[in-house]
Amino acid sequence: MVVLIVDGYNIIGAWPELQTLRDKDLGSARDLLIEKMAEYQAYSGDQVIVVFDAHYVRGIEKKVKNHKIEVVYTRENETADERIEKLSKERKNVRNQVYVATSDYTEQRTIFAQGALRKSARELHIEMKNIEKEIEKEVESQNQVNYKPKIPIKKEVLDVFEKWRRGEK
Repeated sequence: MVVLIVDGYNIIGAWPELQTLRDKDLGSARDLLIEKMAEYQAYSGDQVIVVFDAHYVRGIEKKVKNHKIEVVYTRENETADERIEKLSKERKNVRNQVYVATSDYTEQRTIFAQGALRKSARELHIEMKNIEKEIEKEVESQNQVNYKPKIPIKKEVLDVFEKWRRGEK
């Protein structure tokens, strides 16, 4: 199984659409990142954990399951980097491959030493854009599927039936 641990505020600070939203409303930027990571999880099937740094807020440690992804707010006096290192150590085993999404160079070196791999904020952004394009293509192709009746009927007759169904003459 693939586990992706996301450094929430690092990604918010690196993705253009989240940066502009962060400057207006940090909560909305967090929510949008969580939604995007939920899409990522649904499409890839990977386990996703988003970690937000709360070491400036007193006594707020909490874990939330949101859209099948785990959202972690660190406890007082704990940085997101410390929690990410701890999670990466806990999740890394023979059956799991752990990736950490961050552009923090020091954090990347630390998680490399623990056997985890990294995805930069830019790489994750590109991957997310590609996933969004794939989802759009799939939705578009589903919308273009033509209905084929089980009884073979000529198109002209089908058109007449369709007009009758709509109440047209």
